[in-house]
Amino acid sequence: MPDAPDPSSARTGAPPAPTAPPCLAIANQKGGVGKTTTAINLSTALAAVGERVLLIDLDPQGNASTGLGVGAQARDVTTYDVLTGEYRLEAAVVETDIPGLMLAPAGVDLAGAEIELIDAERRHFRLAEAIEEYRETQSGAEASYVIIDCPPSLSLLTLNALAAAHAVMIPLQCEFFALEGLSQILRTIETVRSRINPRLELQGVVLTMHDRRNNLTVQVEEDVRAHLQDKVYRTVIPRNVRISEAPSHGKPALLYDLKCSGSQAYIQLASEVIQRERARDKAA
Repeated sequence: MPDAPDPSSARTGAPPAPTAPPCLAIANQKGGVGKTTTAINLSTALAAVGERVLLIDLDPQGNASTGLGVGAQARDVTTYDVLTGEYRLEAAVVETDIPGLMLAPAGVDLAGAEIELIDAERRHFRLAEAIEEYRETQSGAEASYVIIDCPPSLSLLTLNALAAAHAVMIPLQCEFFALEGLSQILRTIETVRSRINPRLELQGVVLTMHDRRNNLTVQVEEDVRAHLQDKVYRTVIPRNVRISEAPSHGKPALLYDLKCSGSQAYIQLASEVIQRERARDKAA
């Protein structure tokens, strides 16, 4: 895997003009923080309240695809094919078992996209342009939310997501070392905003694997809220065994056990996301 590309080296050019629907990248270069779990369950919760959601799996591990029950044999066209220009995004999109939730799946070949695109024109904007083209061809049937599940690295794939998105959600595990990773992703967002995508903003930080019985969890939450204030969602995602079990059944936690504390937290998080998007629309 090549070194993470420098956003400041992006070639001249702006991302496609911003249009509805909202496009939210879920990103953190640290693995194991609940990023994909958040992508799956937030998307499901948004669909459950009547939104039409497109989840774009941009992680070569393809865990978001597996977690929604879309096996490798069903991934005829993937986000790799979209980024390399072999297919349009609409060819990759499949319906899931959740009404209102569509998926653009990923596969292991996505790991090679970085090498293949390293010298490509507008390599940072491949996903942004694919999403814009998709919107233009849907004739009113497009998603009301686009969610992008990023890989656990600050790579060309993540930069494509940040170039396409209007906002970023950062899942943050409640542990000490996670705070160091937070400062790194925040700096990356600032660099991308200044060099690639001037409309990019931080929508919020969601605290995951939260355990109020643990003093360190409480201290991390206090520190993050003191530093970022209202950029931290009120909702916290608790440690919950049902959330951990759900992917092995190819289901979001909300379908596996709607009543568990983790599922209820993601429903609350979806409500906050909608509220923040409405506030942004009013301010625009």
